[in-house]
Amino acid sequence: MKIEKKIVGFEVVSKNAAEESGISGSTTETSESSADIIMMQPLLKRPVELEGSTYRIRTPLSEHALYVTINDILVNGKRRPYEIFINSKNMENFAWIVALTRILSAVFRHGGDATFLVEELRSVFDPRGGYFKPGGKYMPSLVAEIGECIENHLIKIGIIQPPEISRELQSKREKAQSIGIAGAEQCPKCSQLSVVRLDGCDTCLECGHSKCG
Repeated sequence: MKIEKKIVGFEVVSKNAAEESGISGSTTETSESSADIIMMQPLLKRPVELEGSTYRIRTPLSEHALYVTINDILVNGKRRPYEIFINSKNMENFAWIVALTRILSAVFRHGGDATFLVEELRSVFDPRGGYFKPGGKYMPSLVAEIGECIENHLIKIGIIQPPEISRELQSKREKAQSIGIAGAEQCPKCSQLSVVRLDGCDTCLECGHSKCG
């Protein structure tokens, strides 16, 4: 019998299983439902032109800045990230940066919830140690700062709400930057590598946790 439909899947059925299910060797028609491929989220088709934003990341780890571009697509009248590009004159990290951009873009294009990427990237620690950003915020790694860059973009386009930072925590961050603290420990509350010694007390510069109250 001639097959007139495109084959998109197949299943191997033993002789005994075929007989028990009532399928004979002469049966040629296959149920369409068994050949259907179920997609959790449909891939978003890329239009010719996308609107996006470019962010510059400067770290003490390299003399060259890192430029992160995130392009958005409109879905039901709302902007959501579609693709990301990371570029720098520093070729030392070229391989993992290319891999990271492809994976992140693939997640964006599936159209699901991509906010989990922020915490996943911010949880990456550099074994050589992190650094303080301008303003006193501690970054455990360059990957973590890319995660924060994505978080800032998601806040900008309204996907997630910005975290509230108290004046007390902001002043502690500025003080840590002014005195030049070079190292930090992991916070038991938020798991960020941002606990430093200030005024004789261990304080987390990420969430404000402190044993001194």
